[in-house]
Parts: sequence; structure tokens; C-alpha cells
Amino acid sequence: MEEIVMKGKTGRYSLLASIVSSFVIVGIFLALALLKNSSRTIALYTDVDIMAGMVFVFILSMIVSASIWPGIVEKYLTRSR
Repeated sequence: MEEIVMKGKTGRYSLLASIVSSFVIVGIFLALALLKNSSRTIALYTDVDIMAGMVFVFILSMIVSASIWPGIVEKYLTRSR
């Protein structure tokens, strides 16, 4: 029974960690894209390009982090018990 509860916690925590890390990566992407755009006299990227890039980066980082975070969270939860 305790293993089922731990699996539920692992799933919730890894989902939360994936979402948070994806938003951090998207924030870094946004900052770099805006920095690149502001350093030029003619804008290199349109706002639509930057928004589409943010969505693309979010989806890709969710895919990658969904395979990384569950192992890290499970190790942390088993260590803390």
C-alpha cells in the first residue's frame, strides 16, 4: 500500500518539476530571443516567431524532462524515508 502512495507522489512531484523546469527554460529562451532582437537595428525575429519558439521549446523540454525527473524524484523520496 505504501508503494502505491509513493508512486502517486513520484508522479505528482515529477510532473511539477517538469513544468517548473520547462517554464525556466522557456524564460531563458525568451530572454535570449529578446536580447538578440534588441541588439539589432532591424528586428531579426517577429513577435510571432518568438511566441512560436516559446511553445516549441516548452513542448520539447516537457518531453525531455518527463523522462529525467521521475528518476530523480524517486531517488529523493526513497532517500528521505
